[in-house]
Amino acid sequence: MTHTVHEKNIDGKTKLVGLLATPIGHSLSPRMHNLGYTLAGLNYVYLAFEVGNNELEKAVNGFKAAGVAGFNVSMPNKMKVLEYLDELDDSAKYTRASNTVVNQDGRLIGYNTDGLGYVKNLIDHDVKLEGQKVTLVGSGGAATPIAIQLTQSGIREISIFARNDEYFAQAEENVNYINNEMKEFGVKANIFPLEDKEAFRREVAESAILANGTSLGMKPLDHLSIIDDTLDVLRKDLVVTDVVYNPQKTKLLTQAEEAGAKTINGLGMMLWQGALAFKLFTGVDMPMKQVKEILFADNK
Repeated sequence: MTHTVHEKNIDGKTKLVGLLATPIGHSLSPRMHNLGYTLAGLNYVYLAFEVGNNELEKAVNGFKAAGVAGFNVSMPNKMKVLEYLDELDDSAKYTRASNTVVNQDGRLIGYNTDGLGYVKNLIDHDVKLEGQKVTLVGSGGAATPIAIQLTQSGIREISIFARNDEYFAQAEENVNYINNEMKEFGVKANIFPLEDKEAFRREVAESAILANGTSLGMKPLDHLSIIDDTLDVLRKDLVVTDVVYNPQKTKLLTQAEEAGAKTINGLGMMLWQGALAFKLFTGVDMPMKQVKEILFADNK
């Protein structure tokens, strides 16, 4: 089915919103936000910029100097960007990462919509969180807000697995933060190296949800999965989620589907975190229903 969308002409009053990430060619964010601007009648344009950690400071300062309305930040910049912002919303403070930056009268304010976007996507798929245990793989800019938001969403326990490398300390920080700074939510957080296969098997066996919060499975790593060595963890009553949305069906989700598990890709999370960011940039609600219908129809 063909959808005809009238694209607004760019003029001298058009407000710019950007995306800073690498790799960036796969991103659906420009399509999603520009669709939203058109449908809502807003004079904004959203563009993607291939920027990594090395170029990030100059890019952020350039955006600030140019007076852009704001920008999204994706892998690998979500944690590094905090160094260059003027202020952090609680959502970015708690997760120590930002995916949405708003230029408010020359001050750059960092927010994080990833965690809430992930949880809203689970709810959309009728996944029960109350009283459940979750196994989460990852400790970076996507996995951290997911862990923090899940802790606030009714789960009883979360086991975080991360590779035993220089980034393992971030996973330890996340677990300590949940256990010490978020005690009021009553969630027990555990930390394990991903290399500990027996611990991984045990924790997943006790979990209702297995979540991939890493970029493993995204091009050019689309031939890999977090369970390549532990396929036996899959079972029919397990919910398997992925933050990756391109490809829509990652190797992990293909493996899970073949085992009869319920699978959820990253498209819904991308849509929800984008809608939350859209509101922060423009003050207007994204026309979610229309954007979802057009975007998902175009990317089946």
